[in-house]
Amino acid sequence: MRWLLDNFSVVVDLTKTHLYLALVPLLIGLMIAVPVGSVVKGVPWLRKITLIAAGIAFTIPSLALFVTIPSIVGLQILDPLNVVIALTIYSTALLIRAVPEALDSVPADVVDSATAMGFTRLGRVLTVDLPLAIPVLVATVRVVAVTNISLVSVGSVIGIGGLGTLFTQGYHRDYPDQILAGIIAIAVLALTFDVLLYLVGRLLTPWTRQFRRPSAEQWPSSAPASEGAS
Repeated sequence: MRWLLDNFSVVVDLTKTHLYLALVPLLIGLMIAVPVGSVVKGVPWLRKITLIAAGIAFTIPSLALFVTIPSIVGLQILDPLNVVIALTIYSTALLIRAVPEALDSVPADVVDSATAMGFTRLGRVLTVDLPLAIPVLVATVRVVAVTNISLVSVGSVIGIGGLGTLFTQGYHRDYPDQILAGIIAIAVLALTFDVLLYLVGRLLTPWTRQFRRPSAEQWPSSAPASEGAS
């Protein structure tokens, strides 16, 4: 803990790199998964193939991706884009499964009503389905964000920056305090973004908040007043 406080500026710089490597793939994954997931949702056979492909992609070990991507796309091994591409694959694989499931959560009567009102499929998806699917989708986005923040640290094994650098440097120096600082920093970062995304989800879905009902004492009594003796 003392090392973390004494080297706080170093940790802040590494955190900026860590966030770039973790959040850019999340954003790219959303940009890919939302339109693709919306299309395959209504095509059962295509949805099945997409889910199988996503499942296979997610089972590939992260370190294997970090090492093989440079030879596939022609990058240097130490290029941060290797981590961005690998985590984009993982993010898309998780999100492309979540988008159809989130759209499935939209009540059928709402979909039918929007269609009867003359919404086109695209217009309904953008203005009705996706907004109502946000609560389910945000849950997966939170998982992906935390997963990416954790996986970025694996990139330090091949020399790509981020808070995982504290692990490798601490290990080579046999300095447990530096390793502990990396663990704390990554855990705090992951928890912070998990809470932020939860709050964003609540902000975007005000209709999901339950209004507090008056307690029994606050309701006016419905019992008739007792009549006095005649």
